Amino acid sequence: MTRKVARIIARLNVGGPARHVTWLAEAMSPCGSTAELETALVTGVVPPGEDDMSRFAIEHGVTPIVIPEMSREISPRDVITVWKLFRFFRRYRPDIIHTHTAKAGAAGRAAGFLYRLFTRRRVKFVHTYHGHIFHSYYGRLKTRMFLMIERTLARMTDAIIVLSEQQRREIHETFGVGKSEQFHIIPLGLDLDELGVGQVFQPVPQIAIIGRLAPIKNHDMFLRIAARLRDTQFVIYGDGAERATIEARAAQLNNVTLAGTHSAAEIYSSISIAALTSLNEGTPLSLIEAMAAGIPVISTAVGGVVDLLGDVVEMNADGYQVRERGITAKSNDDAGFANGLRRLLADESLRGWLAHHARDYARATYSKERLIADIIRLYDDLASQPLSRPAS
Repeated sequence: MTRKVARIIARLNVGGPARHVTWLAEAMSPCGSTAELETALVTGVVPPGEDDMSRFAIEHGVTPIVIPEMSREISPRDVITVWKLFRFFRRYRPDIIHTHTAKAGAAGRAAGFLYRLFTRRRVKFVHTYHGHIFHSYYGRLKTRMFLMIERTLARMTDAIIVLSEQQRREIHETFGVGKSEQFHIIPLGLDLDELGVGQVFQPVPQIAIIGRLAPIKNHDMFLRIAARLRDTQFVIYGDGAERATIEARAAQLNNVTLAGTHSAAEIYSSISIAALTSLNEGTPLSLIEAMAAGIPVISTAVGGVVDLLGDVVEMNADGYQVRERGITAKSNDDAGFANGLRRLLADESLRGWLAHHARDYARATYSKERLIADIIRLYDDLASQPLSRPAS
């Protein structure tokens, strides 16, 4: 008997979550890798200034169902979103409602609760945290409100997926969301075949940051690092709402280029080091792709980055840490990050050692085939479990 999955994400903007849901929907399509599951992918719209990955979904045989009212920010239109999702559930009759990202998680589970209540169907709820919004996104009061909502939603959720152990500790232990038995660690997956192998280190190395141009990515720190290393070329890949601000800052430097959006193969065949300066992260796709392509990486030690790059093997007095698969510095520690980058630029043997270990780890851990198998296994396990009920 085929089980139906309603998969919901707030928007298909450029990044790991859009690829993640597309690959899962593709695998659970009539021509996909499993005949026991089918998926309907429901999404909102991508706001102006962000690249839309709907074409990526269509190229993979997935046609999203679009609810225009579903946006990233809280608004009165959220009531319409919940109502439209409820009506969709009535038509589609899902066995599993699987939500991705915060807004879709709230709207999808609220509509799913109504669907459960009025139809008495034994639908299961699954939510994936690709990151979280419990710090560095909003002010204190708004963050507390979101945290209260997430704690409430967790009570009616049958399975909570996180991408790393560090993320599980933050969400469950630090912020008190959910019960330990609800959590399942399922790392991201990616298409390893499209990456190729990174280029030979160039005489004038290119340091790249890859991702949407948004405040949480802290491009301002990346530009401050570029100002410290004037003899090195820095490249910013991606697009987003912060583009104009970043362009204005970059124009004051002669060693920074905004390159826009390119394919993974184009990016990783042209850069020397991948950098990430985020204030908060789940498990960043750009670092995983760089590692799988054999590109050395350096990042702020936030969220799932710590698990991704492994244990510290050298604690340096200059403010950076050499880990098993990359270098980290504290968030917004410009001096430590710059010192770590100088070390990486100067030490050829360290670059080779880190790139080798990172490539082997990423290719063994983050294939999309493994991701699909892990999700299907979780769905199978949920089929025999009782429903999660809100606490009284």
